[in-house]
Amino acid sequence: MGRANRDSDEIEALYRQHGAALFLFATTMSGDRGSAQDAVHQVFLKLIENGSLSRAVDKKAYLFACVRHAVLDDSEFRRRNTSFEVDSVQFSPQDRDYYGEQNLRHALNMLPDDQRVVVVLRVWGELTFSQIATLLGISLNTAASRYRYALTKLRESMTKEDSCANSRG
Repeated sequence: MGRANRDSDEIEALYRQHGAALFLFATTMSGDRGSAQDAVHQVFLKLIENGSLSRAVDKKAYLFACVRHAVLDDSEFRRRNTSFEVDSVQFSPQDRDYYGEQNLRHALNMLPDDQRVVVVLRVWGELTFSQIATLLGISLNTAASRYRYALTKLRESMTKEDSCANSRG
């Protein structure tokens, strides 16, 4: 097997492993599913054209950084300010709890952008706080604090929604 085939296999494996989380991250940043999909595909097409990721020390963090830059470049190019579309977040649990999913989407939408991005990177992207801090250009403590504040707000929001639903039932 030649080097090009190994590189292609590695890129395909990375796409299968991280593609959904990268798409969710890009969607969270751009607010647009089409732009998010374009950004993720653009990153992987460039990887295929350029060969391998051998220079990247942390391949997962590198992919998230590339997608972030692609989304920011696209936003700058289009010169538009798109709001976050809560229905664009994809969840696919085995036994779907539609009411809980709707409440979580609403709660996520209510978070400040900086906190929402950290939650998506941590939970769905499975990045460490160190990786998140590097990616967003913030300190490790700031990344952890944003996550902690977001979880507190999500917990409060979800608890409030659950108690309202129970009082209606």
